[in-house]
Amino acid sequence: MKNDGMRERWNVVALAAFLSIIPSFHLSAQDTTSTRDTSHLVLPADTVHHGVRPMGAFLRSFVLPGWGQVATDRPVTGATFVAWEGVTIMMTMKAQQEANYFKAIHSANLRHKRQEVQDWLVLWVFNHFFSGAEAYVSAHLHDFPPDLKVRAFPGGIGISIPFHE
Repeated sequence: MKNDGMRERWNVVALAAFLSIIPSFHLSAQDTTSTRDTSHLVLPADTVHHGVRPMGAFLRSFVLPGWGQVATDRPVTGATFVAWEGVTIMMTMKAQQEANYFKAIHSANLRHKRQEVQDWLVLWVFNHFFSGAEAYVSAHLHDFPPDLKVRAFPGGIGISIPFHE
């Protein structure tokens, strides 16, 4: 019995040695010794990037809300972010002027007015983040088929995607 256990161990060691000695085969993609000329390859149209890249759109809209949307051919969305930027800037300035007035007259409502200034500042900053995030997503979805339709049918919801040949 003791020999059977020892024999099994030697068989496992021999099998491991045998498997490690056998040359493994390499796939052609793993062969680093040969190089191929790929300058003649033409990429399909759907892999070629058109327009602004997602991170470029994000940075544009982060710096100036609406700029990334215009770069991704979405001017109405860009105009919406620009308009909200104007509203938040003007309301921040208005609330700050009122806070300065409340401070000058030693009003008890100064604390509330300062809170309003901070609220408008937060909305102003978040407009930059939301505009950048929206531009990033819209740049990723720039090639998405525009005529994708979601419709309600009697049995549920259906999606139709037209294929152009």
